[in-house]
Amino acid sequence: MSIGSLYSAGRSTPGPARPLPHTRAAVPLGLRLLAAALCGLVALALTGAAFVRTDSGQWLDGVLLPRAERGGGYEQQTVLVDPAKSVLATFGDPTLIAVLLGVVLLVGVLRRRLVAGVVGVGTVVCAVLVAGAVKSALPRPDLQIESSTTHNSFPSGHVAAATALLLAFMLVLPGWARRCLAVPGAAGVSVIAAATMIAGWHRFSDVLGGVLLGVTLCCLAAAALAAWPGDHDADRDSDGDSLWPRLAEAGVGLVVLLWALLVVVPGLAASLQRATLVAIAATAASTMVLVGAVVFLMRSTDFAVPRSGRPRPASKTRKIS
Repeated sequence: MSIGSLYSAGRSTPGPARPLPHTRAAVPLGLRLLAAALCGLVALALTGAAFVRTDSGQWLDGVLLPRAERGGGYEQQTVLVDPAKSVLATFGDPTLIAVLLGVVLLVGVLRRRLVAGVVGVGTVVCAVLVAGAVKSALPRPDLQIESSTTHNSFPSGHVAAATALLLAFMLVLPGWARRCLAVPGAAGVSVIAAATMIAGWHRFSDVLGGVLLGVTLCCLAAAALAAWPGDHDADRDSDGDSLWPRLAEAGVGLVVLLWALLVVVPGLAASLQRATLVAIAATAASTMVLVGAVVFLMRSTDFAVPRSGRPRPASKTRKIS
C-alpha cells in the first residue's frame, strides 16, 4: 500500500502565498475619517468642560487673556486692537463669505466634484449654526474667579467658520493643492483667532473650540463623501502612504508659522502681554497640527462622486476569448 499524497484528492494545490493587506487599506477611508471626527468631538467636549465649568479652566483662560482692568473687558491694551477689529470686520463681511463659498462651488464644478463643493459649503453653514447654538445653550457658571465672567462665548463662531471654510477647499482641491494651501490657510485661521482674542471677543478656549468644531464637522462631511461610491483615489501619489514626509512638512510649516507670528508681524511680540502671546502661539500651533492631520487623512482622496451615485464603470474591459 503506497503512501498517499499529503493533499486529499480533489483539493487543488495551494498557489503562492498572498501578501498581507496593507494596514491603511485594511481600514476603510470612511471609518478613519469618522474616527477622526469622533476624536475631534471628544476633544471639543473636554475643552468646553475643562475651561467653562471648572475653576482651574476659568482661571487659566483669565491668565492667558487677562482683562484690561478689574471689572473691565477683555480688549487688550495694544496698538494691534484696531488692525484686529479690521480683520474681523473684513472676514465677517457677508459678501466676502458668499464669494469664498462661491469659489468652493466653482472649484467643485470645474473639477467635477460638485457634490463635494456643496457638502463643503454646508459644512461652513453648519459650523456657524452649531457654534451659535452651543454658545446659547451652554451655561457658564459663576465660580468666583476674579478674571472670569458668566458670559459664555464658547466656541468662537468666527474661528469655526474660518476653519470650516479652509477645510471646505480641501474637499474640492487635489492632493498637491491641499498641501500647498495647508500652511497659508492655517496661518489665516490663526490670524483670525488672534484677532478675536486681541479685540476681546473670545477667550483662548473659545478659539480652540472653534478650530475643533470646524475640524470635527469637516471630518464628518469627508466621511460621508467617502462612503458614497466613487473614485476616491484618483490623486494617489507615489509617496502618498509615507507618514514621515507628511510629518516633516507639518513640522516645517509649524516652524514657519510661529516664526511669522513672532518675528514678521510688526510689533506683535512687543505690544502684547506675554500670556496673550503664549495664547496666540498655542492657537497657531494647534491649528497647524489639526489642519495638517486632516490633510494627511485626505492625502490621496479625491471625493469624486458620480452624479448617479453609482460606481463608475471600468475604463477598460477584458476580452473573453
